[in-house]
Amino acid sequence: VGHIIWLDLCKNLYMRFTLMKFKYDSQESMHAYAANVYTSVTEELSKAKDRRFIAVEQEFFRLWWDTVATDSHKRQVRQLVKEGRLEFIIGGQVMHDEAVTDLDDEILQMTEGHGFLYETFGVRPQFSWHVDPFGASATTPILFALAGFNAHLISRIDYDLKDAMQKNKKLQFVWRGSPSLKAQQEIFTHTMDQFSYCTPSYLPFSNSSGFYWNGVALFPDPPKDGVYPNMSLPVTKDTVHAYAQTMVDNIKQRAEWFRTNHVLWPWGCDKQFYNSSVQFNNMDPLIKYINQNSKEFGVTVQYATLSEYFQAIYQSNLTWEVRGSEDFLPYSTEPYQAWTGFYASRNVLKGLARQASSQLHAAETLFTSYRVMFPDGPVAKDWALSKLRALRWAVSEVQHHDAITGTESPKVADMYLQHLNLLISVLNNYLHVIVYNPLAWNITTIINITVTFPNAAVYDDKGQPVPAQIQRSAQSNVTNDLFIMVELGGLQQRNYLIKFSEKHCSQRPKCMWTYEAKGVLFERRNIQAWRKTGRRLLPVLSGCYKLMFDQDTNLLHSITHLQEKREVMMTQDFWEYHANGDVKVGPISDNYIFSANSSSVRAYKAVEMEIIPGKIVSEIRQYFYREESDKDYAYSVTTRVPECFGTKARCLRLEQTYSLGPLRLNTEVVLRTSSSLKNNRTLYTDDNGYQMMKRPYRKFTNNTLARNYFPMVRAAYIEDDVSRLVLVSDRAHGVSSQAHGQLEVMLHRRLWNNLPWNLGYNLTLNDSSIVMPTLWMTLSSISATSTRYQREAIELQHRPVVKPKLNMESRSSFPVHSVVLPPNLHLLSLSVPGWNYSANHDVHLSRIHSEPDYDRVLLRIMHLYEEGEDPELSKPDLLQGIGEVKELEERSLTGTWDLPSLQRWKWKTADNLDTKFKTCRSCGNFTVTIAPKEIRTFFVHFSSSNF
Repeated sequence: VGHIIWLDLCKNLYMRFTLMKFKYDSQESMHAYAANVYTSVTEELSKAKDRRFIAVEQEFFRLWWDTVATDSHKRQVRQLVKEGRLEFIIGGQVMHDEAVTDLDDEILQMTEGHGFLYETFGVRPQFSWHVDPFGASATTPILFALAGFNAHLISRIDYDLKDAMQKNKKLQFVWRGSPSLKAQQEIFTHTMDQFSYCTPSYLPFSNSSGFYWNGVALFPDPPKDGVYPNMSLPVTKDTVHAYAQTMVDNIKQRAEWFRTNHVLWPWGCDKQFYNSSVQFNNMDPLIKYINQNSKEFGVTVQYATLSEYFQAIYQSNLTWEVRGSEDFLPYSTEPYQAWTGFYASRNVLKGLARQASSQLHAAETLFTSYRVMFPDGPVAKDWALSKLRALRWAVSEVQHHDAITGTESPKVADMYLQHLNLLISVLNNYLHVIVYNPLAWNITTIINITVTFPNAAVYDDKGQPVPAQIQRSAQSNVTNDLFIMVELGGLQQRNYLIKFSEKHCSQRPKCMWTYEAKGVLFERRNIQAWRKTGRRLLPVLSGCYKLMFDQDTNLLHSITHLQEKREVMMTQDFWEYHANGDVKVGPISDNYIFSANSSSVRAYKAVEMEIIPGKIVSEIRQYFYREESDKDYAYSVTTRVPECFGTKARCLRLEQTYSLGPLRLNTEVVLRTSSSLKNNRTLYTDDNGYQMMKRPYRKFTNNTLARNYFPMVRAAYIEDDVSRLVLVSDRAHGVSSQAHGQLEVMLHRRLWNNLPWNLGYNLTLNDSSIVMPTLWMTLSSISATSTRYQREAIELQHRPVVKPKLNMESRSSFPVHSVVLPPNLHLLSLSVPGWNYSANHDVHLSRIHSEPDYDRVLLRIMHLYEEGEDPELSKPDLLQGIGEVKELEERSLTGTWDLPSLQRWKWKTADNLDTKFKTCRSCGNFTVTIAPKEIRTFFVHFSSSNF
């Protein structure tokens, strides 16, 4: 979390220190490392004017600032920040992962960190240091540009691609991450060379610790005397020349890979600078020696911040090559080390993180609506804000590249689950419920409540009966699923009364409103008996599809889109990759890496099926048994086929929930959907839920299977000339198209290996949990799916929130007018951040901080569609007034910049496209035009009674 840079006259150098990975929980890491790092570095920087340090992630800095730092330390930090000798880079709560994180959560954790830094120090990060995520997404540079960054730095990209870029001096480029936004949000990007972000550790005259003098990290307790075991030879008169020569040789080697005279040379690595006095006291004389002998060495060096390095590059005034919207995924470090396994590691954590994010979004919009409607209402605003901030922190921290990725130890994973579970409430057997729609769209959908009674009747807040359906639960024989049709306006909530009974309803026509669905169980079928298939097909119909199930296999056979009259042959089942766990035998799979030692095999020997026809939803349950005689199934698919109520759009999706586990050890399980679509093994997956990326199948000399896996955060699809098969997901997975017409999703992994590094950190992923992810599937024409899948993904992510109505006498809900955006716009954020800084930068820097502003609303709107993706929905659209606006101004993505004052650096490119875009300082009548893929952020003060 800290870094230092140096610059030089003929070649520029850069040093960097990193605090720690999230292998350990935050409290233990603070105890062992973070407190020492920030205390030690603050004191050492204050001793010499030329020293520099760069802090990256705010979670640990904020913990140190709030719980460890003395008043003296805080004064020193403020002075160092003011002088530019301590620089905050990225500024988010964490250095987020780029493959499996969702756009909403990336923005949240950056906003949290940026708000803290601006409130506390009046600074706004303008550069990134994204050195450790396992691959680089094209969404990240877009977000950083929207946040006001001038340059972006990455490191982990595919080893053979990095090698080619080094040889051709193409490690630096201008990245236009969005094909719709183009140069509007381009950003200069520096890719670190093959030495990555750590100081080279090999020294010919010393040992493996290289240029590190502050000792070996001790965990979980630091040494009582503050002196860590040291392996490196100190810099003395006898060793300084050897150190200098080794360092200069490495600098000159790196210099050959870049176009300017400025070389970025990182100094430090993970868990460094907790004893920085030793570190600085060895670096200082080494730097001095090189500069005193610069004619001999041909190099001069100095400490510098990252901004100073990028300023030097910018002032070189070179013309840079443009990179389009391609990303750097997947990431491989060696021929058999494809980092595609973490796309599916710790499925439970990935699912809970997304669920918590959704709950937080609902809470933010609900509290904001309440504040606008009832600014003097009975809910204590300071109490509510404190709870929301705690939830923001919990959702933010899990976006770390060693958190949501599933690459942390079980102990740390449990910490994340504990923090996130504070957000999740379980609903069971409530008589009165409130259903809240957190989207700014009108919705007609189905909610499912698990109940213990076999019969129920449902009534809305006007006492009118509501269509419902009750049936035995898919996951339990002692509970029932109650499906309720709900219609809600944007940001609206409604009350529902549920009356339960042990007896069957006998009063008609009341009984007509709740359908009691019964299932039909089909005989278990062994795969060895699959000699003749397709003879006995059983149809399941909805208003949109005809699904045919094969009674000889109990598997799906085909899907016909009724309006388009096209039949697509399709099956779905589970397959397993068997992983090697012995490093002496061959490549292994672990938390990070997927390295299948052979093709997948069927994960079952027999399949059982149950079909439950319904009036609201029909359900097909398929149970997969490892052995035909097994009592318990190993895997299941529950497919819900909604009926059409008011709109056919909803019945176009097939809602599937899976159950997997506990897995056998060293097993990686995939859901394989095989179809007759001629997709040439070409796949499309999303980058962080922001945009879709084309993934053509590529052949490699080694490890082709694993290197054709990609992250799916929200959506993936395959298509031919006529139809498209789309999956949208409630959490991140790995996805691939290993054969024609095939869409393969890795859902769960359980692994053990004897790699010493993994054993040392307890990273063997012996995950014995049962996971239950959800996918929604759509099969339709390309044009039809283009209008729907973005909204479907958001509707899955932000399903209605169901909560108990605890006090029937009090007003637990409040009347809210429906807030409905155009179909191509999404309400990304509607929150009361509670920041106490002034929106005017000069005022903020000059005044004493006041109380939090509870009336300032942070509003973000996103255009969902790409330029040219749909004839109508891809057009720029108008955001009309949500209500009477007293004050409004447009801000940067994280809110810290007044947008008209944000002047990002313009980097020279061959085409020099225009980067100007419209801003809204004080928009009359609150009418804003939002272009394809734009995200626009506003501070709004509403008049009361807007919603």
